[in-house]
Amino acid sequence: MAAPAEGATSAALPPPSSPQYWSAVKRLFVLDKKVLFMNVGTVGSPPREVLDTLDRMHREVAAGALSAYSDFADVRAVVARGYGCDPDELVISHNTSDGMSKILAGLALKEGDEILTTNHEHSGGNAPMAQARDRYGVVIKRVAMPVGNDQRAEDYVELFRRAITSRTKVLLFSAPTYKTGTMLPIPMLAKLAQDHGLISIVDGAHIPGMMAYNFRELGVDFLAGSAAKWQCGPGGTDVLYIRNKVLPRYNPNPLPEFWPVVSSGYPEGGLPPRSSGGTASYDIASKMQSIGNSSIAIMAGVRSACEVWDGIGRTRIQDHVLGLSGYLKELIVERWGVNSLYSPKDDPRLVCALTSFAPFRDPRDVHDAEKASALVARLKDEYGIVIRTSDFPVIGSARSHQAVRVSTHLFHQKEDVERVVDALWRLSGEMS
Repeated sequence: MAAPAEGATSAALPPPSSPQYWSAVKRLFVLDKKVLFMNVGTVGSPPREVLDTLDRMHREVAAGALSAYSDFADVRAVVARGYGCDPDELVISHNTSDGMSKILAGLALKEGDEILTTNHEHSGGNAPMAQARDRYGVVIKRVAMPVGNDQRAEDYVELFRRAITSRTKVLLFSAPTYKTGTMLPIPMLAKLAQDHGLISIVDGAHIPGMMAYNFRELGVDFLAGSAAKWQCGPGGTDVLYIRNKVLPRYNPNPLPEFWPVVSSGYPEGGLPPRSSGGTASYDIASKMQSIGNSSIAIMAGVRSACEVWDGIGRTRIQDHVLGLSGYLKELIVERWGVNSLYSPKDDPRLVCALTSFAPFRDPRDVHDAEKASALVARLKDEYGIVIRTSDFPVIGSARSHQAVRVSTHLFHQKEDVERVVDALWRLSGEMS
């Protein structure tokens, strides 16, 4: 079967065994061919058929003056299927920050309750935690995160275990961390939370579209993830998972008290108690999805993006992007040495498709934010490659470390990885 021409859809892809398969996948996107875009961790690029869906639906809505006072049960059913959960557990919200805010605002936390989190969190989680602190007197306690390739999944679990106290009510962490690309072991940390009767919250901004996780099997109570980064859906969309039933196999703990704080679907007579068994007592996702007149086009775009991924195969995508990430890490080790990596590479439970490393030959440059920014700017101007910088605290260092972060996605291939490594190596040598 011939590779699809420009404008073809995912339905016309050649068999996955074809050597042209991933080249054909790349042609589903409208990315500028003069630029190698490797910053998917910041924003994705919707496939052409998603853009066509958005355009068509926007025009239909405009022509018919259509309203959308809906809980979008049909869209949630399709999206939930791809993420291994039920529609009553899945909300399409605005973005990961929006999802994290709704989670924390909906919990019944009180003065003195402790949230155990990390020192590598995004502002999307830090801001609502700070509001809970300032408004209710909640205490925020942070675990200092180790970096690099010397850790195993058990090491991170033990760090959290040692930090739990009688006041701890919530275990909140990013997986992967957006700063270093460390995929914290979600099922292991979820089990730790269950054993201590804690509420588990994951800032999983980079999970949808990258990892082929079944959300229910992770064992967490809440997970917020972007639909516009690796999932390549419309901008301003998020996948919000809310455990809505007791799951003996994955999470047998009672459901936490939780309120759908942003809702036009909350009934005047209130809601029944949350389920204590394997059947939901009500569709909490419906209550949170119903927020007045919404966008039919945006919701159709999210559905279309998820259908593209499901058609290709989420496990196939995960294997591809992690394979490229592993190849990138090996090339980095060959040039800069393993100590340059801030992302793990040898424990498969800790890897993802984000790779952060120190690109300069002089170890003192690891603190030079201006130099790191200049390197990224030159990489774009001189080589047409887009990545980003990242900075984070490192245990034992008085100053934050400055790194570069590279994203490998389904529209990349091995030659793209080689191209970015070669360019960074030449530039780092020139800037030494």
